[in-house]
Amino acid sequence: MNAIDQPVLHEEIPLQSQDGHAYTLIARIPADASSALLWVPALGVAARHYLPFADALASSGVAVFVHEWRGNGSSSLRAGRRADWGYRDLVGTDLPLSHQALRNRLPGVPHRIGGHSLGGQLAACHAGQVPDDFAAIWLVGSGTPYWRTFPAPQGYALPFFYQFAPWLARACGALPGRRLGFGGDEARGLIRDWARVGLSGRYRAAGWPVDLEAGMRTVQAPVHGVLFDDDWLAPESSLRALMAKLPNSPAHVTMLHHAALGTRADHFAWMKQPQAVVDALLA
Repeated sequence: MNAIDQPVLHEEIPLQSQDGHAYTLIARIPADASSALLWVPALGVAARHYLPFADALASSGVAVFVHEWRGNGSSSLRAGRRADWGYRDLVGTDLPLSHQALRNRLPGVPHRIGGHSLGGQLAACHAGQVPDDFAAIWLVGSGTPYWRTFPAPQGYALPFFYQFAPWLARACGALPGRRLGFGGDEARGLIRDWARVGLSGRYRAAGWPVDLEAGMRTVQAPVHGVLFDDDWLAPESSLRALMAKLPNSPAHVTMLHHAALGTRADHFAWMKQPQAVVDALLA
């Protein structure tokens, strides 16, 4: 039986962290999976929006486990004055929980990790904490937010936003991202940690004494990045700068244009027509 002929099991795996956060890990598992991918969404994007991507990969024999961020989709939390979190919770608590669920479900196949946008960044951070666990890292529309890695004129404007966004999040109790057209309604701590990377170029998790940068330097798994030629949120210079934080990992970048995608080559359109991205990652 070819991979494309395999039946695919649809699973929803309920998970709950020690601090009480509950969410559902969505899985698409082929009957004879050749590998497994832990997939991490972009900022403010619920896991269910990656189901076309997961289905396309599963039809090629790759089991996909789609993580859910705090505050989105199936998460039991919503950001506000009484609910706050940051990279410490996302990378230190939630990603390890989803990773363990993947290990438990498919222990006998190679594991990959990857993500879209911020998801790719924090996937790389998590890989740095368990550098021997993943056979590859896949980054789609991702890269460091560090303002110096963006071309002019966008790069010059970013430091102002990186100072404004945490201020607004503190004033409102959470960043009103849906009204701004940027992410979702995001926790103050998350925006603080993200903006700090944007200003400094270094990954840190406030309140967590772990050196994320040192961890990424220990990774040796190959990194494959897929970019879109009309995506100003993830220019190639930004992706290259993120890859440079994994200096021992062989790196490869694929740039996709609208003709190959069959849709706009921007930050989000590929999610509804993901086949070209899947083909690039599996090539």
